[in-house]
This record gives sequence, structure tokens and C-alpha cells, in this order.
Amino acid sequence: MKNLFLILILTMTLNSIDSFSQTPGEFISISTDVKYQYFDTYDIERLNKIMNEELGTFCEFKQSFTQAKYPLKLYKVIYKSVIPELNNKPVECSGLIAIPETGKTSMPMISYQHGTVFTNYEVPTNPESSYETRLELAGLAGQGYILIAADYFGKGINKEPEAYLVKESAKQVCYDMYVASLEVLKNLGITPTQFFLSGWSQGSFNTLALLNKFESLGVDVTAVAVASMPTDLFSIVNRWVFAPKPIDAIYLPGLLALKANSFEIYYNLPGLSKMIIKPEYWQISNDLFTNKTTWEEFDKVVPEKIPDYINPEFAKLISDEQHGYGKTLLNAEVFRWRTKTPINTYYGEIDEVIPEFIARLPEGFQNLYEGGKVTSVSAGPKADHRGTFVFSVNDQLTWFNSLLK
Repeated sequence: MKNLFLILILTMTLNSIDSFSQTPGEFISISTDVKYQYFDTYDIERLNKIMNEELGTFCEFKQSFTQAKYPLKLYKVIYKSVIPELNNKPVECSGLIAIPETGKTSMPMISYQHGTVFTNYEVPTNPESSYETRLELAGLAGQGYILIAADYFGKGINKEPEAYLVKESAKQVCYDMYVASLEVLKNLGITPTQFFLSGWSQGSFNTLALLNKFESLGVDVTAVAVASMPTDLFSIVNRWVFAPKPIDAIYLPGLLALKANSFEIYYNLPGLSKMIIKPEYWQISNDLFTNKTTWEEFDKVVPEKIPDYINPEFAKLISDEQHGYGKTLLNAEVFRWRTKTPINTYYGEIDEVIPEFIARLPEGFQNLYEGGKVTSVSAGPKADHRGTFVFSVNDQLTWFNSLLK
């Protein structure tokens, strides 16, 4: 009887151990659709190092951050999703959940959508390979916000081709990560309170696409912060092709390589990439898209300017707004709908990827239609593409904090 009592006590003790104490490598299945794994802890010293010593490895833009308040527990989430553009093909995806050790069981939550990467591993679930993710963790999660972030289709564990700036896929993969995160948090005994969205570059496009889905479903979002947003792909590609500038980033051909190959697959436009890209650059462009070559190898071969990279016929292709690629590109926008959620859109005055006019389109549109309040915020005269991101992390923390109830 005594032994039975001891076994009962031991069983109760083991069952009461908080899931935070799981050791790395151990997956916990919640359902057939969702499982999660604790994989690391970032203490306050680590978080502050990210914002201070490591910032210079990312960009030259200077910024003083509020020092971290809370250590973070990091979890990898594996969840099921479907790809809308491929007849709702079922797939498995990965994402990150970071939970601050505040001692509380409820706290606000941010869904962060990451920017463009030329590999499949520089993603939120691999933060040591992604300074962007680490800065989000240090600058926002370390201040007391749960942070969730999808790796996207074609990134992380997902083996599909990259769905680069493919709108419905962006909505779906991030929304399903949100649903999976709620299940994981419930399992951990954590309740999200207010909900915010944040994104940079490609991720800002995905963020507004996701906001559209949330608003259509009646999910309450307190506020949205987007930085260097490619709001309207038709406008920005036309700008790259017809009005190249000395400031343009040398990696714009790489972005077009991802976009051309991705649109070919997800919008069923056979041969699109070969119509766009000159024959001598097509193979390495496809290799970049499929992660068979690196950005560094790609950069050695292709020209720096878009007009030198594309076929002359491309200008006619994008001008046809009624058919094929031109029509698809025209619909690749995330601002021509009436929002209700407050949005801050950050732009850099020397951004080499996203011109100020493109980043500020949502403000003018929403003001015209009396939609949600959109405020365009300058990151300053020294803010390039990465500098705009760095500034936005700092500024949105102050803004989000002012909206907490």
C-alpha cells in the first residue's frame, strides 16, 4: 500500500511539471495536426547582446533599444496547412513561438511575418541563422509579448516550392500558424490577450494579406506595424523595369528570380520564368529559387540591374493587364480594401528596395475611403532597407505598449 501511495505521488508530481521544463528534442503532440518542441532559452544577457553587439553585423543603422525585461522560452511548432493556389494541397509546416517568462499566464501576442531570405533555413525556427528573427525576439518578445512566426511554404521543414509573395498562400500559412499557436499556448496554460501583427519587406506584404483574412473572419487585431512594404507588386516591378535608379539594391534580380519562378508554379503560368529571364541567367535563377545555389554564387553571374537581367519582351508582358502575368501582377496588392485596424507603415528615405511612394500607398487609399487609420512613419534620412526594419522594431514597441489595456 505504501509503495502504491508513493507511485501515485510520483505520477501526480510528473504530471504537474510545467511543459516549460521539457528538454530539447522532445515533441509534444496536441492533435494529429499540431505538435511542438521546446528547443532553447534566450536569457536577458543573450537578448541584450542581440540588440547591442550583434546589431552592427546586420546593418550600419544606429539605434538604441530598451533593454530586455524577460528571458524567452523558444518552441518549434509543426502544423498542418493547405495551399489554396494548388487546390488546397495538404502540407506540413513549421513556425516559432517565443514565450516571455513573465510569471504571468496571460500576455499580449504578436504575429511576426519575416522578410525575404535566399535559403530555406534562415527562418524563425532557426533564429541563430536569422538576425531578423533574433531582433524581433529581443526587441519585442523580451519586453513581454508572446511572439509567433511562420516559416512559410517552401521554408523551414516545408518541402514545397517557395510561395514568394503569393497572396492566398501567405494568408493561409500564417493563419494556420496562428490557430496552431493558440492550441500550443492553451496546452502550456498561457492565454494571449491583445493581438498585434508585424512584418518587414516580404513579411509586410504577408502581414497585410493576413490582416485581410483576420478582419474577414472577425478576429480582433489591436494594431499592425509594417516596414518597407511592397504594397503593390505591379507598381514596384514596373518601377524596377522602366525607371531603374542608382540606389537600387544589387539583389533585385534575385527577388525577381524568386517571384518569376514562384508565380509560374502557384498561378499556373507555364514557361513564365523563361519569358522573363534572359536565357544565360535562367538556370542559375532557377537554382537560386530551388536552393541549389547560394545568393553569393548567383550574384557572381547575374547583372546588378533588372533591365540587363530580363528579356526585352518582358516590358510587353507586364503591360498586358488583361492576361497572364500582367493580370496576375496587377492583382498582387494588399492595400486596395477598406481596413478597420490601425496601421503604422514605416519607410526609409534611402531604402534601396521599396520606394517611399510604394510604402505609403495604404495611407492615401485608406484616407480616401475613410478606412482604418494608417500612419506613414519615416525611419529617417539614413534609413536604408535594413535600417527601416531596425527603426520599426523600436518604434512599434512604444506604439504597441501605448495601446495595451
